[in-house]
Amino acid sequence: VQLVESGGGLVQAGDSLRLSCTASGSSFDWYTMGWFRQAPGEEREFVATISRNSDSTAYSDSVKGRFTVSRNNRKSMVSLQMNGLKPEDTAVYYCAAIEGVLRDTATQVSQYKYWGQGTQVTVSS
Repeated sequence: VQLVESGGGLVQAGDSLRLSCTASGSSFDWYTMGWFRQAPGEEREFVATISRNSDSTAYSDSVKGRFTVSRNNRKSMVSLQMNGLKPEDTAVYYCAAIEGVLRDTATQVSQYKYWGQGTQVTVSS
């Protein structure tokens, strides 16, 4: 599966952004999907994940209550709605996929097989 992220940009603290990830090449509903981010000099970290049928989601503590992950299997798309953005949310955001059991989520970088190229999110104070 090929993944392409979009929707990044430069915003001010408190603003919102919606990231999208479009998949091609395989049946999208086979895949558990995740969002990760990587700031300069930092390791890639988990942000959010959603199961194949959207029954299960999980979030990192740092974004819980501010970010919402969703997917549209008919459009082969997963989205990340980011509200109340903070300067510490500044990073390159990556979409990732792994063939998954129907209701599984995955929170570890090592669990994912397919990655997008990333989209930059910059939040100014």
